[in-house]
Amino acid sequence: MQSYTIGQAARLLGVSPDTLRRWADGGRLTTHRDESGRRLIDGRDLAAFSIEVGQSPNGEEEASYTSARNAFPGIVTAVKLGDVAAQVEIQAGPHRLVSLLTREAVEELGLEVGMQATARVKSTSVHVDRT
Repeated sequence: MQSYTIGQAARLLGVSPDTLRRWADGGRLTTHRDESGRRLIDGRDLAAFSIEVGQSPNGEEEASYTSARNAFPGIVTAVKLGDVAAQVEIQAGPHRLVSLLTREAVEELGLEVGMQATARVKSTSVHVDRT
């Protein structure tokens, strides 16, 4: 299973490494140390925690901004395989993205819960609401 450093996990969750360290020190997230002494987070634990963070109404930190508005780096939180089709869920910071694709594509990419992935979105119609 893939593990993530504090910095990698923080980027995937859309928070600062300091925030993630505080969460880990406060017992919200389990970490372990590698042979070099770096703190690591198991991919499955990070996937479950990212769902919790994404469902909270207000994040503790402001979201980052990028000009690549259609790319959502995150962590795979669910993979449901059918005979021909598959459904993959990615938690990208506070955003949950669900993609329907072929089973073959999921298998070729080797997607599984806890892996880092980027959802790319293209749309011919985008609606904008003023909040």
